[in-house]
Amino acid sequence: MLHALPTAATSGAGQSNLIFLAFVLLAFGALWLMSSRTRKQQKAAQELRNNLVAGDEVMTASGLFGTVVDIAGDVVTLETSPGVTTRWVRAAILKKVDPPTEPPAVAPDERLDEVDEFAVPDDLSSLDEGPDKRRSDDPEK
Repeated sequence: MLHALPTAATSGAGQSNLIFLAFVLLAFGALWLMSSRTRKQQKAAQELRNNLVAGDEVMTASGLFGTVVDIAGDVVTLETSPGVTTRWVRAAILKKVDPPTEPPAVAPDERLDEVDEFAVPDDLSSLDEGPDKRRSDDPEK
């Protein structure tokens, strides 16, 4: 009987060690998956920055939109408005964006057809000068 007690205690400690080991492996597995995803994103961002050419529409990490004008080493010159250029570190470029597109123009005669349905008076002279007949709580009645 004395030998049975240490064996039961040892098997219980072995099970708790096994559970602890499973949790540790699970934690390391989760960290590895998260870090591999981050590495892929960093690699894609670095590849994008290395492939920048003049004329690309980009957005910086701070949200500034611009067109790449010049690239000199680690410095990228962006044109934000016609004639306005700013210099940025290459690492500040977040992503490429599609150039802005203008909405399709509507022919002038099509707009006039839509507007002809509504007539808006230029002044108030066409309105009645009398009291509003719809109000029932008017004291003058």
